[in-house]
Amino acid sequence: MHIPNTPATHFPTPPATGPRMLWARLADAATWLTPHSLLALVNRVAIAGIFWLSARTKVEGWFTISDSAYTLFRDEYKLPVLPPELAAQMATVAEHLFPVLLVLGLFTRLSALALLGMTLTIQLFVYPDAWPTHLSWAGLMLYLVGRGAGNVSLDRALGIR
Repeated sequence: MHIPNTPATHFPTPPATGPRMLWARLADAATWLTPHSLLALVNRVAIAGIFWLSARTKVEGWFTISDSAYTLFRDEYKLPVLPPELAAQMATVAEHLFPVLLVLGLFTRLSALALLGMTLTIQLFVYPDAWPTHLSWAGLMLYLVGRGAGNVSLDRALGIR
């Protein structure tokens, strides 16, 4: 952050000319076309979609956790510390709740942080070779944790940072 009337702490950039000026104008246009509120909304919906679809594979009907979900946690996921039944219930609730909150833009930072924790758990204990996928999810969630929901959100309407 630059404070007016204070010396700059970096080397001054010469005025852009020629191709550099064109590139600078394109960069300015890209910045203008992708405001924080748009990026946050897209990130919220993208992450919500990923986790919501995963949640729906774990239930029958509206919200009965399926036997196959319990089997998955017992036989494939094998998380340390938590019993598989509890882990299945916690994951299913979280994968339904936090995506809804993200789409609404309500408690966005907390919701993204919770799903980031789930992603870290999945990465460390379940699918360690899936780091490219998990890293891409983490990038979306870190943006939301760090910057919040944006203007198109209940967080904004309620004055929640």
